[in-house]
Amino acid sequence: MMRGMFPPVRVLLLVAGCVLVNACSGGSGSHYTVKDGASTQEGAGYKIGKPYQIGGVWYYPQEDFNYDETGIASWYGPDFHGKYTANGEVFDQNEVSAAHRTLPMPSIVRVTNLDNGRSLVVRVNDRGPFAHNRIIDLSRRSAQLLGMEAQGTARVRVEIMAEESKALAFRLKSKTEEAQVAAAPREVIQAETLPPPGSQEAPKPIVAQAPPPPRPQVTAPDPAQLAVQPVKVVPVKATQMFIQAGAFARYDNANRLSAALSGMGKASITQVVTKAGTLFRVRLGPVSDLDAADALLEKVISSGYPDAKIVVD
Repeated sequence: MMRGMFPPVRVLLLVAGCVLVNACSGGSGSHYTVKDGASTQEGAGYKIGKPYQIGGVWYYPQEDFNYDETGIASWYGPDFHGKYTANGEVFDQNEVSAAHRTLPMPSIVRVTNLDNGRSLVVRVNDRGPFAHNRIIDLSRRSAQLLGMEAQGTARVRVEIMAEESKALAFRLKSKTEEAQVAAAPREVIQAETLPPPGSQEAPKPIVAQAPPPPRPQVTAPDPAQLAVQPVKVVPVKATQMFIQAGAFARYDNANRLSAALSGMGKASITQVVTKAGTLFRVRLGPVSDLDAADALLEKVISSGYPDAKIVVD
């Protein structure tokens, strides 16, 4: 788990040895701490962040309002309670929040536990997890509401709530812009319209103002609203775990990778149509349980395929 990878101004970043520590009963990650961060929710504003490297792996934060991924979730709590998150807020294990490696902070996502059908709206305000085999690290309260605290991990689907996330970004960016305007020198700049030639009429001043950006029609839930939300329950379907080693626009590239992985298990190529176009996915599996999936994933990564991941279908 990374605390304060990109802290706000005046934040002192302390890298705690860049070592792996146990984040909870279900996962681990690199641990960073910060001091003198913002002590209130949304105190650090909206942050995307620059590319960063953990454990030899590069991560590229970005706005991705089409984000939709399945995989394994873990949770974190007591070891980080009261410390600062990657965007400078104070982590409260009893808030409905989460850590994600690349989504903007904060973002609003829906996390669905595919094992029991429980589904929850969660606010992302931290970076992590940095174990290869996890896609999101939930706060302890989020894990409790999703019914996965005791197990430590769960098969999940994580979907960004695009309109709510855009509304949250708009609200926080507006606060930042208002603060910048308030701090700027208060000099009035105005233009004048000139009278016709020969006229004795004085020039008329005009003030041009750019139209404000349109306000989102959807409002983003705040932490207090997320804390009291009802847990949605959706039908549960049987799922299987796979190791996805890569996805390609060209079939011949996928075929070469499939052949290279054939010695590690049953490799297959599946075709899927996405918003980015048709992709050919190379997968190993299905895998019987999480321990076996973790072991196979590490084997694939160590063989030279660092983008491999666990997916759930």
